[in-house]
Amino acid sequence: MRIQIVSHCWNYSRLLTYQLSSLALHPPEKLDVIMTVFYNEEDQRTCEVLDYFAERDVPGVTWQRWHQEKGELFRRAIGRNLAALANEVDWIWMTDCDQVFHEGCLDALAELLPQHRDAKLLFPRLVACTSHLEEDDSLFDAVEAGPRIVDIEPRQFSPVEHFKAVGALQIVRGDVAREVGYCKDIARFMRPARQFGRTREDRKFRHLLGTHGDPIELPGLFRIEHRPKGRRRLRPARQL
Repeated sequence: MRIQIVSHCWNYSRLLTYQLSSLALHPPEKLDVIMTVFYNEEDQRTCEVLDYFAERDVPGVTWQRWHQEKGELFRRAIGRNLAALANEVDWIWMTDCDQVFHEGCLDALAELLPQHRDAKLLFPRLVACTSHLEEDDSLFDAVEAGPRIVDIEPRQFSPVEHFKAVGALQIVRGDVAREVGYCKDIARFMRPARQFGRTREDRKFRHLLGTHGDPIELPGLFRIEHRPKGRRRLRPARQL
């Protein structure tokens, strides 16, 4: 079984380091993962993280980077649509770079997916989250010096329940994604943005699929909640 995980990164290199580290530390044994990251070369620190992990040979994991112009990167649905239409996998997971796939997470997913082969859309019901961390939190300090493999401390996280496939929790069947894309016919979601901001495309995507998604019980999934947002650093992008 093959799954593609699709993430975007702009000024979130520290979070991306934790996400990619989780695949290096806890590589799946029961499925193959294509880890796709949309990025722009002006974000040098993200490029350094991608370069670092491209040199790591991890069984069951293929690293894939997908360059975008800034305006397209800032509109997350554009990249998701490109990945959805081009995917060659059984399932594709639209996520964000603050998600961490810890021990047993992806192998548990491999066992769950065959039970939901008729579902169009799945989502993890519970995600373990931190509190909203400040920029000087030790978790960020651990990766401040540059790319490296780092692990989280699970005791810092508490479970949060979800009731629909929102944001970073959209696991789409591959053939469905190839057919419908990701909001491909909704003009406002395919239009480049001036800055990276909050999006509402997941609501429209659920409407197009006619479902809020089927919940699954997936262990080992974590999210790093953080106050410093990448979009707050993008004022110069208004010149696009």
